[in-house]
Amino acid sequence: MTTSSPKETPMLTDIQLFINGTWRASADGARSEILDPATGDVIGHHAVATPTDLDEAVSASAEAFKVWRKTPAIERAAILRRAAELLRRRIDTDAPVLTLEMGKPLAEAKLELGMAADLLEWFSQEAQRIYGRVIPARDPNVMQLALKHPVGPIAAFTPWNFPVSQLVRKIAPALAAGCTVVAKPPEDTPASPTILANVLTEAGLPAGALNLVYGNPPEIANHLIPHPAIRKVSFTGSVPVGKQLAALAGQHMKRITMELGGHSPVLVFDDADVEAAARDLAAFKFRNAGQVCISPTRILVQRGIYDRFVAALRAEAEKISPDAGIEPGTSMGPLVSQRRVEAITSIIAEAVAAGATVLTGGERIDRPGYFYRPTLLENVPLAARIQNEEPFGPVALLSAFDDIEDAVAEANRLPYGLAAYAYTTSIRTSQILQNDLETGMLAINHTKLALPELPLGGIKDSGFGSEGGPEAIESYVFTKVVTQLS
Repeated sequence: MTTSSPKETPMLTDIQLFINGTWRASADGARSEILDPATGDVIGHHAVATPTDLDEAVSASAEAFKVWRKTPAIERAAILRRAAELLRRRIDTDAPVLTLEMGKPLAEAKLELGMAADLLEWFSQEAQRIYGRVIPARDPNVMQLALKHPVGPIAAFTPWNFPVSQLVRKIAPALAAGCTVVAKPPEDTPASPTILANVLTEAGLPAGALNLVYGNPPEIANHLIPHPAIRKVSFTGSVPVGKQLAALAGQHMKRITMELGGHSPVLVFDDADVEAAARDLAAFKFRNAGQVCISPTRILVQRGIYDRFVAALRAEAEKISPDAGIEPGTSMGPLVSQRRVEAITSIIAEAVAAGATVLTGGERIDRPGYFYRPTLLENVPLAARIQNEEPFGPVALLSAFDDIEDAVAEANRLPYGLAAYAYTTSIRTSQILQNDLETGMLAINHTKLALPELPLGGIKDSGFGSEGGPEAIESYVFTKVVTQLS
């Protein structure tokens, strides 16, 4: 990336494929444009992989697996730990890359890189805690063992909203377990994943243990998933695409981890600290311009505090003035692409046509780039599409409830079950929510869920498996039973 002032349009270098430890163009030289979401300008290009490139990436991964699976856990851990240290040293230098191609403010880009480093460090520790078992035998002359082995090369598909940290959530547990990786990072943000490949390579990761390919997502998925050398598939993205990939993996008996979309409910009770809850939710709702899978979206407020809470949340939302992420002090950047602007515009317009009231926002900002105002809606009919499909943008829906049973019923109404939030000082209320909310993750009186040590995953249509905590490694290993008569 060239140096420039914030007022200039920086350029990314051409982003190449990373296969068997080498950066290279695609076999036929094909490239695609990279756009700056703050301006809509072309700021670089990325290579587009051919089937030949994909086969070479899988072959490199399979060859590297022969060595990496036998590398002692303490050595695998050391490489991941060194990569974390390198990533932390370069946060100030690398953060503008995320901002330039994804649009998030520099402060958020730095936080993401810091989280990615924390994830690498966490899984470096977990690499040394993949334990088997000695199983007591019925015969004193028999030894019975349950051993953990890496499943093999994996195919990983990651999204653009967190282009480094989401990739780490797949690569780090895989490498910790002894697996190798062919990753297809997002074409909207192809430069950011190269940061991770570079620090891992410098840290000593052998050639072929990590490969990055870009191109046509359906074509890559249809090529990699059935490939006999690929033993597991990990995907983060939308529910419809996740279901398609899970079905394809099932046809070929491949293990899966699916971290899919959500439509996160928030339950705010009469005994909550209203102003604190409003500040907390506004900061998290409009983080990354609302392009977060665990973003709070359906905000259900107990009727006794509804007007007060709405006024507080609206005041917080109206403090936010979207701007280019590279500008100092920006708290919300643009959406990632024109297609996201069109999607959010359409789903909000349909809600308004159905009777919803716009409390604030509800419009695109008249300037170059893909900017949309923070938006709050109320009186949204349950039949409206935005009440049933993840909007994935800077919009939240407000409604009132009378008792906890009604709130829980509405929270559980949808087929999603990724994350939920609640604000209450009542232990009894908290216990009811812990037991009755159908969700993979629940945060009460705060919004901090995606920490390295915590499991990250959902239930129902929101996915299968976990991408955090010790649970994340489980799907990258299999259990081999060994029983021996002496």
